[in-house]
Amino acid sequence: MQTRVSSVFEADPQRVWDLVRRSDTLDFVASPILAFHPHDGDFPETWAEGRYRASLRLFGIIPLGSQTIGIEFPEGPEGMVLRDNGSGHLAKTWDHWIFVRPAPGGRTHYTDRIDVAAGILTPFVLAFARIFYAHRQRRWRRLLRG
Repeated sequence: MQTRVSSVFEADPQRVWDLVRRSDTLDFVASPILAFHPHDGDFPETWAEGRYRASLRLFGIIPLGSQTIGIEFPEGPEGMVLRDNGSGHLAKTWDHWIFVRPAPGGRTHYTDRIDVAAGILTPFVLAFARIFYAHRQRRWRRLLRG
């Protein structure tokens, strides 16, 4: 099942893209709902294509198991794209796409698209994803203002 959440940010697309590629941006926009703790030291400062393993915690406290973050940078007409073709303990498929495109007036059209497969839990995981990615986009606005 799939959901998508989109926003227009009052920021230059290149600035947004540069922040998308930074691993500390994930920490900021996911907080305080989710915390990612890398299994092997730290995440790279800037994401590179590859697979990264992390422990996932709800509100930084409640363990949700392991998550694999599978970073890719697909080429295509959609603009700047980062794909996290991941999976985890609860969701066997967590395929998250970030699309960054120019919008009129020097702004940025930003979209999170998430494909989820979690067996019988899929509707609940998808509902959580919708709430979580709306939260992330609110945190994005805060990050871009600061």
